Amino acid sequence: MKNLNIGHTNWTTSAVALGIMRMDALTNQEAVKSLETAYDQGINFIDSADIYGMGKSEENFGNALASSSLNRDQLYIQSKGGIVFDKDRSHGSLVFGKRYDFSKKHLIEAVEGILQRMQIDYLDAFLLHRPDPLMALDEVAAAFDELQTSGKVRHFGVSNFNPQQFTMLQNAVTQKLLINQLQFSIMHTGMIDFGLHTNMADTRSINHDGGILEYARTNNITVQAWSPFQYGMFKGTFIDNPKFEALNTKLAELADKYHVSKNAIAVAWILRHPADIQVILGTMNPKHIADSAAGSDIILTKQEWYDIYFAAGNDLP
Repeated sequence: MKNLNIGHTNWTTSAVALGIMRMDALTNQEAVKSLETAYDQGINFIDSADIYGMGKSEENFGNALASSSLNRDQLYIQSKGGIVFDKDRSHGSLVFGKRYDFSKKHLIEAVEGILQRMQIDYLDAFLLHRPDPLMALDEVAAAFDELQTSGKVRHFGVSNFNPQQFTMLQNAVTQKLLINQLQFSIMHTGMIDFGLHTNMADTRSINHDGGILEYARTNNITVQAWSPFQYGMFKGTFIDNPKFEALNTKLAELADKYHVSKNAIAVAWILRHPADIQVILGTMNPKHIADSAAGSDIILTKQEWYDIYFAAGNDLP
């Protein structure tokens, strides 16, 4: 398993992480199997959020960790908070909010709830889940200070923030923000398309995110890629999807060459980028966890990386 340093610090973790959004649907035995399989593949980083499964995902994780052969100190555990759950918009594993809340009270209560559900004493990282336009910077700063001083959170970051939002928050807090968790996959390449189509007038030249990938590299921020096998916003996977025949043909060709699965090639494509991106797997299937994790050992050639990009329907100006 390839390792990387989060935020260019001495905090070294696996380049592939296990996201537990779907762990709410597992039995304890199944959750233990998923967790132990991930660890056996070299994955030592867990990603969660307080709204996943309406909290059930974290409860199942806590029970699975207690029942497994692993202990807390063998894992880096991260969760996110700031979204207030809306039952009317949520279904199955897809949980949505009715508002965002970055008040000091809510953030501290969110972390305390996470720790209780996961049956742990601290988080290695806590991220603000999505930007709140009503964010009071002094309240976030006060919450971060209290969470760090109390030993409940060791590191901080954000999810889905643009560069200006990130800078604004960084200027308000004393802690170095190490992480920005963003959707990124072969079929979600906007932050690469924009850079390639600089000074063009086509659709791909539109700056949707403020040059967020370049900003992260310049400021030593670790990008965590969520939904690495998805297209659209939770529309489904592109792996073995007949809608993406050319892409799957190319993935299959390279999978045969490197003796791995197509999922592994999709992971390798993300990891080939020099930004040291961390890939978050969302699957709970032990076989898929193992297959996908194998991508960390594959180093695609530059032409192979571009060929995959082209097969996904992209071009060069």
